[in-house]
Amino acid sequence: MGKGVKVAVVGGVFAVMIGGAGYGAYNIVSALDGGRGGSAGAAETRRSGPPDKEEVRETADAFLGAWEKGQAAEAASYTNNAADAGVLLTAYGEEARIGRVDITPGAPRGATVPFTVKATVSLDGVSKPLRYTSALTVVRGQTTGRALVDWEPSVVHPDLRDGDTLVTGESAQPPIKAVDRDGTVLTREKYPSLGPVLDTLREKYGDKAGGSPAVELSIRHATDEADTPLLTLAEGEPGKLRTTLSAEVQAAAEKAVKAYPESSVVALKPSTGEVLAVANNRDDGFNAAFQGQVAPGSTMKIITAAMLIDNGVTSMNGPAPCTDTAVWKSQTFKNLTGMEPNEGATLANSFLRSCNTAFIKLIDEKPIDDASLTREAQERFGLGRDDWKTGIASFDGSVPASGGPDRAANAIGQGQVQMNPLNMASVTATAVTGAFRQPYLVSPELDGRQLAQAKGLPSETSAQLKEMMRLTATQGTAQQAMSGLGGDIGAKTGSAEVDGNATSDSWFTGFRDDVAAAAMAQQGGHGGDAAGPIVAAVLRAGG
Repeated sequence: MGKGVKVAVVGGVFAVMIGGAGYGAYNIVSALDGGRGGSAGAAETRRSGPPDKEEVRETADAFLGAWEKGQAAEAASYTNNAADAGVLLTAYGEEARIGRVDITPGAPRGATVPFTVKATVSLDGVSKPLRYTSALTVVRGQTTGRALVDWEPSVVHPDLRDGDTLVTGESAQPPIKAVDRDGTVLTREKYPSLGPVLDTLREKYGDKAGGSPAVELSIRHATDEADTPLLTLAEGEPGKLRTTLSAEVQAAAEKAVKAYPESSVVALKPSTGEVLAVANNRDDGFNAAFQGQVAPGSTMKIITAAMLIDNGVTSMNGPAPCTDTAVWKSQTFKNLTGMEPNEGATLANSFLRSCNTAFIKLIDEKPIDDASLTREAQERFGLGRDDWKTGIASFDGSVPASGGPDRAANAIGQGQVQMNPLNMASVTATAVTGAFRQPYLVSPELDGRQLAQAKGLPSETSAQLKEMMRLTATQGTAQQAMSGLGGDIGAKTGSAEVDGNATSDSWFTGFRDDVAAAAMAQQGGHGGDAAGPIVAAVLRAGG
């Protein structure tokens, strides 16, 4: 044997250990451990507690070294989910055609090791460089006591989620050049939260926009989401797709949601239903603005007030006493802390102050029944019928007929009611114009789809709702958020309590001239705290 080489006999297996550190030494340890990998030998006592610095370094080096060499099964053995890791790491080299991988680890931060990946994607004689950063975390195996990489798909690429994989090939749809209503090009680089929307538009309309497919490295999602392109090997010919969006309003929406985590906003034109902006600030990439399904809080009182007026229970200037508490079916409901009771309040006064008890007391009046709110939402506002065709995936609200305490809770936007900002922006548009115009992002003329229809509101109901929203924006709970906005303005605030959350979701919807907008910030507090400033910023840009 040459210098620097040792021969060891362990359990009848000859192992050649080359002097010096490196990935090879760790792979030999793996061989002695029955191919299971890890930094602890089989004869060692099982360890507990967080991995120490040496274990973190050794495990990260072993995993990254095997991955770098294209040894998918070996790399997977250093994780706490070898089955799932093996599938994705195999796809990395095979379906995704990623080779010549060079991984450089950074300085560990506790048990987390950042790293940079440099590689090459190749298909049919065409190659492009790929570079990105990611990170892994080392944990103690629950059953083995070994130090292992805590498996998440994001280890392989930061944009991967559970069930996703990587593929390289001809794109399922040709690329598109999405433009706004005035012809301005919309890109994910300039409007980041539009990324998932643009992917969906390409999937649905790429073949109708007149382009030719590209060759790309893409994320293929486990859900119904469109593929997310990561790298283009061969350019396709993009087709031009006109949307209803406004680049100016979209920019304001993007900026506004950045200030509040887990927030979403939609703006549209009440006169047409055209969507002007859709923005989300979420880590999961979910389009909660269009697809969210959560309680809308007191913004729901717009629909409840319409129901009360349409059924002759009261009117804007009619009685709606605001009491400390209201009891419905043995459940006690309260108002926000600090609200002064007003036994002589009108509906307008209780609306602008967002008094819960006033609305709950009125739902006991004839002819209101368990299904009245559902009928109002479906027939007047076009909600809850699962028939909106906006051009991309969307949820059109749910207001189920409910008995017991949920009948009261539904009336104030709790209980079983579910909405998203798209729904509430539409509710505002219907309230102020009297007509339901189904929101849409792509003209139905492109694909011949039929937009949903509803009969809308009587003119006197619409006039009263619009005036009550004006009062709320100038004298009520929305006054602070809407201050400084000119033109014809109105609004409604909402805060929705969610089980398990210490802070309520913040809701706000409003209008300014021919723009309506609604926003939601999960755990954002009162309606005017987070959602209010978002809506005000969007309305300001849309004026």
